[in-house]
Amino acid sequence: MSQPITPHPTPAIPGADRSVLRVDAARSLGASIALMALAAIALGVAGGLGADFSLKALLLFGLLAWLVWRGLFAPISPPHPHARFGSANQVTLLRLGVAALLAALLGEDLPTQAWWAVVVLATATALLDAVDGPLARRSGLASDFGARFDMETDALFTLVLCALVWQAGQAGVWVLASGLMRYAFVAAAQAWPWLAGALPPSRRRQTVCVVQITTLIVCLGPIVPSLLASALAATSLALLTASFAIDVRFLHRAHSQET
Repeated sequence: MSQPITPHPTPAIPGADRSVLRVDAARSLGASIALMALAAIALGVAGGLGADFSLKALLLFGLLAWLVWRGLFAPISPPHPHARFGSANQVTLLRLGVAALLAALLGEDLPTQAWWAVVVLATATALLDAVDGPLARRSGLASDFGARFDMETDALFTLVLCALVWQAGQAGVWVLASGLMRYAFVAAAQAWPWLAGALPPSRRRQTVCVVQITTLIVCLGPIVPSLLASALAATSLALLTASFAIDVRFLHRAHSQET
């Protein structure tokens, strides 16, 4: 379960620096869109997927890039109080691009070798998740925006993996619950605001997230029997459910003490 982001007071940065950030962010987003277009075309040609795959991938990533831009320049106290977009956010942007590529594969008829390519891409993306956080801290460009960007990318990536596991016939439609659980939690917080409370850092939460993504990638392996894949996916779903239950209990107790 990802920890909700609690905005921290950040000093306002000069308008000139915001202009520099806009230029730097536009450059990063533009380059990522161009790279995405090339990657989508190359994968489409290599996999015989056709132009519709490339179009789906580019449209999806275009939408995601727009959401990133909106989040970066939210009207609240600067969620990213720096004049540079930063290499850490560029790494997260790369992960988001791969997630969009994988999402565009949904509905496509993929041969066995294509599923191996999916496993390789997903594994590389999962490994990159260990890079952006430390990179942001070392460069002095850590921010609430970067933390939220990383969290939302993880959530989308997990949901896409769940959908691919289902598409591959490795588990039933129930596997989507793993990817939808966080979104359900966020929706529930609209009705019960105490669910949006701050959670303390948790090794358990981080471990469950790693186990969840790793298990889903393993399930996508063409040599993994569907019965074993279903058992692995069910086990990781149970762990995720337990992790959410622990955090909900913590938030409920904190709310009860306040009231």
